[in-house]
Amino acid sequence: LIDKKASRILDQYAGSILHAYEDGAAHSFGQAKKHEILCSYELPIAHWATVRKLLAEEAERLPDWEPTLESTREPEDKLARKEEELRLADCITCPSEFVLRSIPEDVREGKPCLVAPFGSPKSLPIKRNPCGDRDLKLLFVGSMSQRKGLADLMKAMELIDSPSISLSILGQPSMPMSFYRSNLSSFRYLSPRSNKEVRKVMQEHDVLVLPSIVEGRALVQQEALACGLPLVVTENAGGEDLIDEAETGFLVPIRQPQAIAEKIEWFAANKKLLPEMSDFAQQKASLYRWKDYAMSIIGFCLRNKLPNTDN
Repeated sequence: LIDKKASRILDQYAGSILHAYEDGAAHSFGQAKKHEILCSYELPIAHWATVRKLLAEEAERLPDWEPTLESTREPEDKLARKEEELRLADCITCPSEFVLRSIPEDVREGKPCLVAPFGSPKSLPIKRNPCGDRDLKLLFVGSMSQRKGLADLMKAMELIDSPSISLSILGQPSMPMSFYRSNLSSFRYLSPRSNKEVRKVMQEHDVLVLPSIVEGRALVQQEALACGLPLVVTENAGGEDLIDEAETGFLVPIRQPQAIAEKIEWFAANKKLLPEMSDFAQQKASLYRWKDYAMSIIGFCLRNKLPNTDN
């Protein structure tokens, strides 16, 4: 709807720049071409073909979790619109190297592309609770879907089977709670809440675990870092640049519960390092500012602006 409305007023902005997002650009980009307006396209999640491929593999690997994979059922006309948007785009921005790599090679070679990482929220005070004898507190935040790798995290917790390591899951269920309990009975469930309240929950935990199968750049990673939580995440969560090994956390491969379990056990064996890692986490988060994100996109658009325009 916004795309169609925007397309009707673009004659007022001839020779300028239009920045639009996936699923909201087809009509406006079509009209922009008539007025020599640069079409700047932001792809906030991996290209649809990569999403479909990875999630189809997940549906085959873990059929019980298939109902949580909503993106496997996107209509063909919606996918065709995404392709039309890419075709019309003059330049493309994306939030992570993972998203950039997901763009078809012929598109990447034919259009200027930029990685513009999202900004981080303001850091919150770290609660310096003694780590010595208490449980290691893990946190998962996001939709309770296998797109987020939740099945793999649950399997990792089953492999560990330690009473001194706890897992809290904060998110919207896609299935009855009994389904999740049948996979792992011991987790603490926290219902969805405001961002402010989510960050309070983060302050009560030690490590964020997000073994996602496909994302764009999960903002929860930078929110966690800003709260002093190191990460255990996959490259496909879109934040590989956030990880300084054993300082801000660890990268693990997708679909490998054993690798997740090993990193969690590393934290359990090295709880004395958590205060220092919390400091590293906040330092890393502070490197990413929304102002820099915006300015990088603006500069990129200006460098690629159509020739022979004045605005």
